[in-house]
Amino acid sequence: MSNLLKTYGQPAVYRVIHPLILGLAKAGVTPNTITLIGFLLNIGVAIVFIHGAGQPRMDLSDVGWGGALILFAGLFDMMDGRLARVSGTSSKFGALFDSVLDRYSELVMFLGICFYLVSHHYFLSSLFAFLAMIGSMMVSYVRARAEGLGIECSDGLMQRPERIVLIGVSAILCGLIQSWVGPFRYVYPNTDIPLFENITLFTFPIFVLALLANYTAWQRLQHCKSVLNDE
Repeated sequence: MSNLLKTYGQPAVYRVIHPLILGLAKAGVTPNTITLIGFLLNIGVAIVFIHGAGQPRMDLSDVGWGGALILFAGLFDMMDGRLARVSGTSSKFGALFDSVLDRYSELVMFLGICFYLVSHHYFLSSLFAFLAMIGSMMVSYVRARAEGLGIECSDGLMQRPERIVLIGVSAILCGLIQSWVGPFRYVYPNTDIPLFENITLFTFPIFVLALLANYTAWQRLQHCKSVLNDE
């Protein structure tokens, strides 16, 4: 998945937003400003999900809007680094500021998602959302710790772009399909145990993310172990 996004997805998005980046550079907008805007948008994501927690259980419109805002905020995560290179304003502090706010952004986003799921009694799904948050943080931590030891460690299945796309797209689809076809719920025969319902379009990808993010952290740890053993 990572190679697919790196090879086709990211270059295509960069081509679309490149004129905007040039305009921002000419206007004197700093990369740190773009980073901060992305963080504030992720606070908005949390607010949207928290608002959705107060709506009826089968009203998934806020899930869809939250997903759209996740993807929009992700564009700012892509723009800050590119703007720094185009404008010649790259700095060590800017890179640190970007990394720190990226972590805060993901934590705030997962806070909103977990709050939404717990409020609507999707307790198992909220657990997987929490595990996905742990995996996301560990993917970044292993890379940072490895680079501190002089090891290049940027590969893996579920890096930040993949995580943002998976959560954002699944949330949008969840909201859209619910609005198109209405509520649906399939239960295990002769029980009230749900097998599949509208929210599953959002919660199952979170389950996948929880598995793959933690697996990616493990992949990176094993890569570092092999490099260090060869020294």
